[in-house]
Amino acid sequence: MSAKNIRIAILDDYNHASLKMADWSAVQQRCTVDVHDKPYATVEDAAAALAPYDILCHLRERQPMPRELIEKLPDLKMMTVTGGTHRTMDMQAAGERGIVVSHSMDRPGGSQGTPELTFGLMIAAVRKIALEDRLIRTGQWQSTIGFSLTGKTLGIIGLGKIGKRISTIAKAFGMNVIAWSPNLTDERAAEAGVTRAEKDELFRTADIVTLHIVLGERTKGIVGAREFLLMKPTAYIINTSRGPLIDEAALIDTLQNRRIAGAGLDVYHREPLGPDYPLYKLDNVVLTPHLGYVVEESFRAFYGDTVENILAWLDGKPIRVINAQYLKASA
Repeated sequence: MSAKNIRIAILDDYNHASLKMADWSAVQQRCTVDVHDKPYATVEDAAAALAPYDILCHLRERQPMPRELIEKLPDLKMMTVTGGTHRTMDMQAAGERGIVVSHSMDRPGGSQGTPELTFGLMIAAVRKIALEDRLIRTGQWQSTIGFSLTGKTLGIIGLGKIGKRISTIAKAFGMNVIAWSPNLTDERAAEAGVTRAEKDELFRTADIVTLHIVLGERTKGIVGAREFLLMKPTAYIINTSRGPLIDEAALIDTLQNRRIAGAGLDVYHREPLGPDYPLYKLDNVVLTPHLGYVVEESFRAFYGDTVENILAWLDGKPIRVINAQYLKASA
């Protein structure tokens, strides 16, 4: 196949941003590029839509790529992913097929979006900004009383790169910061300038709990009914990490019955949300549509690297290959 016949699909570009955030002209001179702006609900739907393509460009982990789907795409030869990994992609299945998967680089400027949004949700939740915005449009004035972050205790679940950034911002607000994760030691917490707490202690004492831990088998559902019962009735929970870290049924029940003061959520078990999400009607939760990394700085880096990855593959010299071990094993 000549490069002229190669077809590329840019997936899940809800914002129609991909072609604006990088110069695709060199790629478009050699390939046909299509933008897909809607998610696919099932493997069958995705397979039907993506079967004609040789290259798929993923935005984060919006489109899962299990073995079942990869095996239904006979023309697929290369994929790009934004970020350092793609947890819902079967890298081994891709490697067995000889499909190269290239990733984008992690740049400091684009990694601030999630910590900043975390505090946006935090302030919006405790000061009832979304609710007051709705009420003032109906003529109601000063309907709620919030609280100041200064002097409050922030409990961080996961003290990695983002968690540490969160702690720095929290201290600028004058907050007391405690942290917990399964492997966090007193020494590592002290290095970040925070205090390590036991998990139960953190949930009992924190005025706000925020999640910044990697989703995996050990951490799925790490916050459930038990943890919500430990929290103060005046406390809030914020999640800008991954939806399945929280037991969704327990979260919905807790907020519906107002056992805690509220929540700020950017991530969910299934994305995008459907039309009947139970929390839509509640006034004690602020919802955003997974906006943490959705900032111009990140998108320019993501798509700039995507273009570089495609051009390198077209030239027979793939770069930033994330599934090299599986490619070698299948060679």
